[in-house]
Amino acid sequence: MSYTPIIFNIVLSFVLSSTTLYRYGNWFRHHVIVTLAVLLAWYFSFLIIFILPLDVISTVFRQCLEENVSFELNSSVNASTICEEPWSHVPEKVFPNLWRTVYWSSQFLTWLIMPMMQSYSKAGDFTIKGKLKSALIDNAIYYGSYLFICGILLIYLALKPGINLDWQKLKAIASSASNTWGLFLLVLLLGYAFVEVPRSLWNNGNLIYVLNHSYFKVAKLSSDKCEAEETVDDVLESLQAITIAVKPGHTLYQHVETIMQKVPVELKEKMNRRELPDDTPVDAPSEKSLIRLHKQVIKSLQILQRTETRWSILVEKVFELEDIAKNLTSRERRFKRMFPKKKNPMTRFFYGSKLEWYWKCILQNYTTRVLALLAATLSVAIVWSEVTFFNKQPVLSIFAVIVNVAKKNYDYFTIEVLSRVVILYFCYCAYSTVLKIRLLNLYYLAPYHQTNEYSLIFSGMMLCRLTPPLCLNFLGLIHMDSHIIKKQVLETHYTQVMGHMDVIGIISDGFNVYFPMAILAFCLSTYISIGSRVLSLCGFHQFVGDDEITSDLVDEGREIMKREKRKRQRAQESFVRRREMQDRFHNLSRYRGQNANEMEREMQETRSSTSNLMRDAVALESYDGTKFNTDEIDTSFLPENDIDSRFGISTHRNLADAGNRRVGPPPRGIFDDV
Repeated sequence: MSYTPIIFNIVLSFVLSSTTLYRYGNWFRHHVIVTLAVLLAWYFSFLIIFILPLDVISTVFRQCLEENVSFELNSSVNASTICEEPWSHVPEKVFPNLWRTVYWSSQFLTWLIMPMMQSYSKAGDFTIKGKLKSALIDNAIYYGSYLFICGILLIYLALKPGINLDWQKLKAIASSASNTWGLFLLVLLLGYAFVEVPRSLWNNGNLIYVLNHSYFKVAKLSSDKCEAEETVDDVLESLQAITIAVKPGHTLYQHVETIMQKVPVELKEKMNRRELPDDTPVDAPSEKSLIRLHKQVIKSLQILQRTETRWSILVEKVFELEDIAKNLTSRERRFKRMFPKKKNPMTRFFYGSKLEWYWKCILQNYTTRVLALLAATLSVAIVWSEVTFFNKQPVLSIFAVIVNVAKKNYDYFTIEVLSRVVILYFCYCAYSTVLKIRLLNLYYLAPYHQTNEYSLIFSGMMLCRLTPPLCLNFLGLIHMDSHIIKKQVLETHYTQVMGHMDVIGIISDGFNVYFPMAILAFCLSTYISIGSRVLSLCGFHQFVGDDEITSDLVDEGREIMKREKRKRQRAQESFVRRREMQDRFHNLSRYRGQNANEMEREMQETRSSTSNLMRDAVALESYDGTKFNTDEIDTSFLPENDIDSRFGISTHRNLADAGNRRVGPPPRGIFDDV
């Protein structure tokens, strides 16, 4: 008996959730309540994923003890000596207590707390009371349909003879409703991901395909970016008219100032320079119209910043792919970039240009192809097991067969590895598909601390809702859920805490057994790209190889990237020129005795020579590096690489640039920075 494995997994779950949140969120900018809520949601989800295999092992050991009880009664041999105890075995009360805390806490977060936080964050009211009222109204509308359905189910169960509604039955109804909703969504996500994940990995090994796909996304995102900028301009035009009508001393002036604090400095200056049309109304607004405008400002700026972030990341990716394409024919076998990035000495030592060339030009393609084959094998095995896991004799589920063989040999290591691999693949397919969903351009997880609070809350909600039914589905695949295979077996503590769907016969007898078989239908439709073609016909352009619109968008994206490259080159040239000028100014003391005209003429010659030198450098596409050493230039200074400088530091809450720490007092109300 050892607590080491469970403690290790608890710590590992916390480390993964916190580092992931650090990558996507911003601890110093976001409100502490949002950070803690999202951290708990992710932590509980990761905890279920990493602890469940230990519960499975413990259940296998307990099943062995129970099966050998009769043998123990007829002989003097103790059952515990027959069954080999796993090294991760813990007292029996540990898992039930852990699952009750984790499951019901995560459900409380995902169904009550986080929806209120999400509605609160997008409310346009100016007071805490007003924001709470708007959040309650939004959630009342959202949950009205769920309460109506639950009321019908309660009436149905109350009128059904032989069923007594007690607290346990009510908890089973609540968990059944949540898990059924999650299972329905999982079928859609996994039916898409089991085909798309292996196919994407395989296509990633084809550089031409990836580059064309990236050009396609550049063209689409460019139009989204223009649309977001136009929306912001329209909203700011309305705000400018209000600022003219509401002067200092007006009763609503403080509310207007609250709205203006959300607008970046760059956009404020642009707004002040613009002249309003003659027919623009400048009447004094009402408080309701200000609340509506405040909500529009919040939403439009969120979409603009999110689009700017996606654009910056995509541009960097395309530059990287173009560099790889040009380096494929390099005889030096050293990876060279058109826009070099400064590396720290440790990275330069262990991951030099030669190793980088071998990895990106040779090994990376083969690695992705191998991963694609492994993912395809797992997908086929899982889909087969999903379709056949309800058949108990003979056992057709591949994973149930493996677990049964390992049980007989007390091979706990194989059971743990199999459980972890399958559950992690389940999670990768489901979660990666959720991250790809940009529903109405409202939810998007962007790395480098660029995800806003609204999207973080949404991701926490989705993880808490998807993880429990995902794990229950896995337990059904390995035949550890007696209510699915209709066989009396000792179940995991996780299943005992989660309960079963037996209270509602329609769900227990049909939906939760046969609905996962719909995964096969979704996989087939994804394989032949039915969804992508239908969306393309409806006007939502998708990357379909044999489509004329796709080719046009690829060409458009290629031209857009050429313009971005020229803009980057001009910015780099300007930087080099400024650096040369700064070096000259540092040495001005040497020229104080010289004639001013001579000094000016020399500085002009310096600017001219630097400009010509830079043009020669960026024109080189052979990457020989013999005439100009661009490795000394760090392009991270460029505006395209800095969302904060492009979008405006005024959108941040009390953020110190140097230390990236919160300074000054916190805002008056939570989420006021959104």
